[in-house]
Amino acid sequence: MSNDVLIRVEGVSKKFCRRLKRSLWYGMQDTIGDMLGLDNSAQDLRREEFWAVDDVSFELRRGECLGLIGRNGAGKTTLLKMLNGLIKPDRGRIEMRGRIGALIALGAGFNSILTGRENIYVNGSVLGLSKKEIDAKYDEIINFAEIGEFIDAPVQSYSSGMQVRLAFAIATALEPDVLLLDEVLAVGDAAFRIKCYRRISQVRKKAALIFVSHDTAQVARMCDRTLVLTHGYVHFDGRPSSGIEAYHSLNDDDRARADRSFVSYFPPLTSFEVESIPSEITCGAPFTVVLMFDSQAHLTNVVLRIAIYNMAGDVAADCVAENRMGIGPGKTRSRIELSSLPLKAGRYHVSLSIADAAGEFLAFSNKGHEIRVTGGHPGTVADCQLTIRSWATIEGHRGCKENLQNYI
Repeated sequence: MSNDVLIRVEGVSKKFCRRLKRSLWYGMQDTIGDMLGLDNSAQDLRREEFWAVDDVSFELRRGECLGLIGRNGAGKTTLLKMLNGLIKPDRGRIEMRGRIGALIALGAGFNSILTGRENIYVNGSVLGLSKKEIDAKYDEIINFAEIGEFIDAPVQSYSSGMQVRLAFAIATALEPDVLLLDEVLAVGDAAFRIKCYRRISQVRKKAALIFVSHDTAQVARMCDRTLVLTHGYVHFDGRPSSGIEAYHSLNDDDRARADRSFVSYFPPLTSFEVESIPSEITCGAPFTVVLMFDSQAHLTNVVLRIAIYNMAGDVAADCVAENRMGIGPGKTRSRIELSSLPLKAGRYHVSLSIADAAGEFLAFSNKGHEIRVTGGHPGTVADCQLTIRSWATIEGHRGCKENLQNYI
């Protein structure tokens, strides 16, 4: 592996503003400051600002491939845009050597009213190639992109798959020293993705690559090293296997926090958690959930609601107990049972909430718990009854025991 450092990033940070009007005002202030020769890099966050990228540093050599991973909003695309020169950092220093090829957004760098042929020459010229050099690569680009019969059509008429094929073909065929790829291969079909990975293996021998993807299997396969970002800062920098493990641990931590969290509009109710919920259930079989409450006061005439959504977000079932129940002060546990779950086989999200006698919501479970319904006889809606089988008090008030009958 070469010692030729092509990318050097030192303490790079970038901030944005959450409000458009305020952002425009700050932008004007910064522009005037630059014209006057003022140093804005030491400036702290102003109102409504946040760090999208916070103090990131790394080096990348020729022949290396860096996997940049993290949850949505972690700062990956912002970092790539700074590396490509589309935006400037507020702090830190970026040093890039050689010719840079980038696929950061679908269709980025294309003029939509120009044809595919014209865009090839425009992109090649931007990279500093002469017409003769572009001519030498032209047939290779067309063959790789597989859009020969559409090459003289305006790019705005291309499908998303055609755009990404042409963009990838241009970026890799023109032999960049640095190649930046941001999740664009997710658009292409499976056969084309295989071609792309083969091409990347060829390009990386002479270039430095940064590969952004949520597909950790491909990151493990292609990359020598991973950089895990969270909330703009570097959470991990090292071997792909350890980086992927760190990435999954971040997701697990967030999932665990979501499982414990809830949204409450009634301050005395300090906790509303789903203690247990089945991950898989047979169609038409009973469905049991165990809930845990913690309240500083005795709540009366509250009602429980179980809403079930399909993976498209549409309501598949909505069960509301018309009979009221009470929640005593302290910690209490309740076992809730639907006598039948008449849903077709598939995957669903379950949401639980509590409302008062007037129908105003007191609290929501902040997690859409996923369940899988397997084959069986769905039954009918009338077969389904919502029942509180037991109401056990752990601390404080003794609690109560009720049978609540309801239908979906």
